[in-house]
Amino acid sequence: MDRVFLDANVLFSAAYRAHAGIVRLWELKNVQLITSSYAAEEAAVNLPEEEQRRRLENLVSSIEVVLEQAPLPAGVELPEKDRPILQAALCAKGTHLLTGDKQHFGRHYGKKLGGVLVLSPGQYIERR
Repeated sequence: MDRVFLDANVLFSAAYRAHAGIVRLWELKNVQLITSSYAAEEAAVNLPEEEQRRRLENLVSSIEVVLEQAPLPAGVELPEKDRPILQAALCAKGTHLLTGDKQHFGRHYGKKLGGVLVLSPGQYIERR
């Protein structure tokens, strides 16, 4: 079973509009979706409407939320605000980290960081 960690921008995209295509992730079989309180809070802060924040709450309530963080693997450099995302994915023993953050994670797409495969949501769905 895949343990798929969702970055804040994935949560944001899923909650931004009703019936967003990315919500398909919640329907996949043999997948445990995971996020962190940090990612959920970051997504919520950026959603402008109350209805969107309610959708986010509903989505997050159906997945595993981790609070802890593991150390960064040696040699991995990320901006300060992105480190807690990878650290939480590692702590959760995630198999995948899904992020749309091409600026900071894009160079890691298709690579494992500390055992977690970094992909965009589209790349993950294509591989399924």
